[in-house]
Amino acid sequence: MADSMTQSAQISSSHGLADGQNSVAAKDSKMSVKDLVHWRDPKKSGMVFGLSLLTLLSLAAFSVISVISYLLLALLCVTISFRIYKAVVQAVQKSNDGHPFKALMEKDVSVPPETFRKHVDVSLTYINRFLKQMSKLFLVEDLIDSLKMAVVMWLLTYVGAVFNGITILILADILLFAVPPFYEKNKTQIDHYMEITRTQVNTTMAKLQEKLPGAIKRTKAE
Repeated sequence: MADSMTQSAQISSSHGLADGQNSVAAKDSKMSVKDLVHWRDPKKSGMVFGLSLLTLLSLAAFSVISVISYLLLALLCVTISFRIYKAVVQAVQKSNDGHPFKALMEKDVSVPPETFRKHVDVSLTYINRFLKQMSKLFLVEDLIDSLKMAVVMWLLTYVGAVFNGITILILADILLFAVPPFYEKNKTQIDHYMEITRTQVNTTMAKLQEKLPGAIKRTKAE
């Protein structure tokens, strides 16, 4: 009786250990965008950065249809070559391993309705927030904010004259993977200078608002 209880305890503890290891492995296998841009796993971050940069550079040289066609053609060449290779190996070895992609083919790749609705609801929240903010800016609810928007749009006209959309996306991709690790290493100094800049901007905007005739003061109904 004691032996059976001991064995059951060992089995349960081994199951618990295995479940814990599986959960840790599952957690490690899932990397967020934040982990990627902070290079928590250099191998995965490098692969994502390289693929994204290569895709954007390809779009800068070729049309979207050409890039998508070449990517899908390359993927098909890899899968077809591997399929033929495995078929030849099975014929030579006279084995019956089955389809090499059987495990992947059996996976459910459909999108659950709950997941789809969840993402739609989240996207709708951001869209409504964006539309509300644009309405405030273009209808001049706050004069200072609308002037800031006008200055930004004016500066973007110069940016658009120098760069096209793909070039801006390439620069954004490089900055996305370069700025976060640089910020982590120099967080204290950057936060210090950012605070000084923010204080100066707020002071300048406050003085400008006071000098504007009939300027509408900020009111927060919270």
